[in-house]
Amino acid sequence: MARPRTATGLPAAAGPRGVAAAVGEDRAAWGTGLSDVLALFRSSDSLTRADVMAVTGLSRTTVGQRLDALLAADLVTATAGGSTGGRPAERFRFHPERGVLLACDVGATAFRAALCDLSGAVLDESAHVMDVSRGPRPVLKAVDTRFATLLRRAGRAPADVLGIGLDVPGPVDFATGRVVSPPIMTDWDGFDIPGWFAERYAAPVLVDKDVNAMAVGERQECYPDVDDLMLVKIGTGVGSGLIAGGRVHRGADGAAGDIGHIQLGEGAADAAAGDPPECRCGNRGCVEAYAGGWALVRDLQAAGRDVSTVDDAVNAIRSGDIAAQRLLRTSGRILGRAIADAVNLVNPRVVAVGGQLAHVDEQLLAGIREVVYRRSLPLATRDLLIVRSRLDPRAGVVGLAHLLADELFTPARLAALVGR
Repeated sequence: MARPRTATGLPAAAGPRGVAAAVGEDRAAWGTGLSDVLALFRSSDSLTRADVMAVTGLSRTTVGQRLDALLAADLVTATAGGSTGGRPAERFRFHPERGVLLACDVGATAFRAALCDLSGAVLDESAHVMDVSRGPRPVLKAVDTRFATLLRRAGRAPADVLGIGLDVPGPVDFATGRVVSPPIMTDWDGFDIPGWFAERYAAPVLVDKDVNAMAVGERQECYPDVDDLMLVKIGTGVGSGLIAGGRVHRGADGAAGDIGHIQLGEGAADAAAGDPPECRCGNRGCVEAYAGGWALVRDLQAAGRDVSTVDDAVNAIRSGDIAAQRLLRTSGRILGRAIADAVNLVNPRVVAVGGQLAHVDEQLLAGIREVVYRRSLPLATRDLLIVRSRLDPRAGVVGLAHLLADELFTPARLAALVGR
């Protein structure tokens, strides 16, 4: 007995895998075709089959085959269309509620976990105090507990999770999701973060450096028309994430943007007196050793202040402590030197400054702007914006959600998802 057929003429029981075989496409080509069509729906409110044909130049049969596969996978759903007389064309839209994404921005002393839909929109989130130096297992266990709570509050099950994203305050081999020689992340070096989550969720796991995720979040939500952006995080440490040509620039080994460990050495004498201080990375005279939050705590303690955390230092600045404010001004000038070098090298349109110290006092940004505009090339600063992060402290989870959504719908990932 012949199988019933769909509107495209393919066997209804074949499913997405059968569709790919029936049209004679290999898995890679099939995934690319699906990804191209789904990308249209992800960037539009709704489309008709004719709309997709007009944009892609594909035949009605090919569009029908790919749309049927996306409908069967519940990634696209039919929606009511407007009518201007006559029978309205059937319209379709991306279905972000098909599953959920889990994201967690892990900082040096706290983390923020979030539940997101497939468009990258954050549905629920919560922040928690946790020292990353406690090691990967205690931290990841706490993160997974938060994930379980977020899923429970949303009425979702682990099977609904289609992707997990985690960022950390240290260098990451993006291809493997492993942290590489982090200066402050005790016992994290080489730890298999994706493998740890694979025991709990049947979903791909993306791991990146925190500032990369923050840069993506800031650009997507605040500067969507800017293709070149730099996000500088000034918290316990100092780091930066780069968007170049609309994409994250990680470098050959994921080490791009690590301005916190540019060594200023004796050349910093005009901004800070004394011998170059030792950095947590083992070198001397790094930007972070002068301007990071931990360095500010160190210098305030040396000045006789009763501080032990970056939050204590922040409170001292806000209370008007003269020593704290003087140190912050010095930090701004030191940071300005490093950012000026980066501006000359990569020529961003926007430099967004985030982290605990970025929101304390205008003097920090004033010091950065003063040095950057003095030391950078006129052409590189002609239209440059140096601003506070508008999304901080949520930039990390928002960026992870967008990175996850884009990764999930790459041709290979999408072909696997549709084939489930």
